[in-house]
This record gives sequence, structure tokens and C-alpha cells, in this order.
Amino acid sequence: MNGPVIDYQDVFRALPGAVALLTRDLVYADANEAFLAVSGRTREQLIGRYLFDVFPDNPNDPSANGVRNLHASLERVMATGERDTMALQRYDVEDPERPGVWHERYWSPVNAPVLAADGTVALLLHRVEEVTEFMTARGSGGGRARVLEAELYTRARELQAINERLRDAHAREREVALHLQEAMLPAPRPLGHHRAAVRYRPAAGALNVCGDWYDLADLPGTDHTAVALAVGDVVGHGLRAAGVMGQLRSALSAASRVADGPAEALDVLGLYARSVDGAESATAVSVFVDWTTHTLAYSSAGHPPPALCGPDGAVVLLDRATDPPLGARPEHVPRPQARTGFTEGSVLVLYTDGLVERRREDIDAGLDRLARSLARHRRADPETLADALLADLVPPSGLTDDTALIVLRL
Repeated sequence: MNGPVIDYQDVFRALPGAVALLTRDLVYADANEAFLAVSGRTREQLIGRYLFDVFPDNPNDPSANGVRNLHASLERVMATGERDTMALQRYDVEDPERPGVWHERYWSPVNAPVLAADGTVALLLHRVEEVTEFMTARGSGGGRARVLEAELYTRARELQAINERLRDAHAREREVALHLQEAMLPAPRPLGHHRAAVRYRPAAGALNVCGDWYDLADLPGTDHTAVALAVGDVVGHGLRAAGVMGQLRSALSAASRVADGPAEALDVLGLYARSVDGAESATAVSVFVDWTTHTLAYSSAGHPPPALCGPDGAVVLLDRATDPPLGARPEHVPRPQARTGFTEGSVLVLYTDGLVERRREDIDAGLDRLARSLARHRRADPETLADALLADLVPPSGLTDDTALIVLRL
């Protein structure tokens, strides 16, 4: 059935709400008639101009923060690809007919992304509703109404101050998180003449620290001919999950140096995890690489399988020694271990589930994407290969789960 032909530009212009479109550089791309009316500007005074050149802060108000708050909201939309509803905002506007004369104005803004076909943010939709008359109690509302409106204004200012303190606290927490992440997930030390790369990516909108981790270690007495690699994933995000992650990573790193193989190392970690609050259902996978025998020994505690790519591009998933997550069994049972050979020049990749899992999608689809990308870029050096895998597998809107990654040239 054929419907009417809709001219969406006409629809945009006729919207009863005040709406403007901004480029990623915060330049006005378009504005509807309602926006022009409420802002007191003509189309020529807006289109092609930088937002904050048209609407700067009131220089006569030392407490003015409209530019800062609006800019922060628009940056959040570009970073997350999600709509951001701002708190009630005072944002004075200069009279276009009388330069230097400013009018006290109050707004309720909402900013939303306009996505391109590839999922990236192409434009920003900026919608405003003016509430100046309500907030300043103009008109004949009576004394009681004016008192109520003044009280609402006071509460709005208090909420705004609270929001600013929360933003400052979030900034401090993020700084702590960055230092914590650097301390617990350092760059790997050289593994003899073997080249490795690691990557860590938090979920979009999260602190730069989470429960995903990686570890690389030379095995004692092997003179760089054997190494232990591991990645793991603690349920949750933020500083608490990172604290649990640090305990498990350290425990497995220590156990790997004295264990006979990856299964025994995970056995020790599983027993230790029972005494750590927050370690329930954590997953991990460990691989011991032996260059003398050209073999890999591996064991998994509920974790996605490592991927081994040969020089010919054939990709094998190491999935023959998978057991439940840490602490999942009511009684301790020794974990399985498998072994496979490798050809010199192969590439081994360990990762956490954020790299391959997507909502409403079977995990096999993500594993297929990983295998195709790994085969395509297999000849690249580990650093380049790690970046290529992230470029191919991370969606344009960002990760919905944290991700850790190890790439080792065998």
C-alpha cells in the first residue's frame, strides 16, 4: 500500500516544539520556526554559526554556567550515542536589537543523537522548552503562586548545585580509576624475542576501570621458552569489580609460576575465589605456551575460547577444555586441560566476552567475526593486529561490555 509522500523538512519546520540541528562541531545546521521564535533569532543569525558564539554566557552574571552545562551534555551525547535530558537551566539571552542588554531566561533542554547509517553520531538534535514565565512568576498568579514558583526555582538551583558536585566527584573517581587501572594492568614485560600486545577497553560510558583483566608471565627456569597467558572477567563494573579483578589476577599470576599446567593454576584460583566476595561466577582462561615443543596447553573456567590462527589463515578455537566459572561447583573438582601444537608464525589471541558478544545475537556470530578478522590481519605485527581486531569488532556506538585482549606472535 502506497502512503503519502512525506517531506520531512517541512515536518521539521512545522514541529510545535523548538528544535535545532547541530553539527558535531556545534555549528547550527538547521532550526525550525518554533526555535527561531523562542530564541529571538532569524535563520541568518543562526545557520552556519557556532552555537556558543550565538548564545554565550551572560558576562554580567559571574555564576553563569549555561555554556559549560550545555557543552557537557552535547559531548555526552556524542560520546555515548544516547539522549541526554538536562536539568532545568538558567541561560540568559542577549537582546538581538539591543546589544549588551540581557534577558533572564530559563530552559528545559533535551539533546539527542541523529545517527548515520554506520551507527555513528552525525548530527545533534537540540530541543528546548522555555519555562521563564513559570520560573520568574510573571503575570497575575497571586502571592501564593509566586511563593510556590520561587520555592521551585530555589529547589532547581539546589539540584543544579548537587549535579555539579556529583560531576566533580565523578571526575575524581575517574582519576582514581585511571591510576588503579595502570597499577593493576601494566604493559607486559618483554617475553624474550617473542612479540605480544595487550589492549583494555571499558564499556561506553563506564569508568576507565572494570573487572576484565589480562596477564602475561615468563615461566621460571625456561629462559623465555615458555610463558603463561591469561585473561579473566569479573561480573560487574567500576571500582568494586576492579578490586576483585586485582585479587584474582594476582592469585592466578602467582599460581601459574608454580603449577604444572594451566588446569592446576585454575584449580588454585578456583579455591581462592571461594574466599573473595564478588568473585562468584568470574571466568578465566589460561594458556601455557612452550616454544621448545611448539605446543599450547590450555584450560578454561567458563570463558570464551582463545583463537589460534596459523600462517595459512586457518583459525582454531581452543575449546576442548572448558569447565564452569570459578566457584560455580558446590564441590571442588579438578579442571580439564587440553594440548595442541602450533606452527611457527602463528598468532594466539585471548580476549574477554565484550569483544565478541552482542545483545540479541548468538555468540557464534561474534566468534565468526573474530575468526575472519584474525585471518585477514594475521600477517600484521601484534600491535597493529590488536588495533585491527578492535576496529573490526567494536561497534560504532562503542562497547556495551568491557574488553581485555592479548595478541601473541608464536
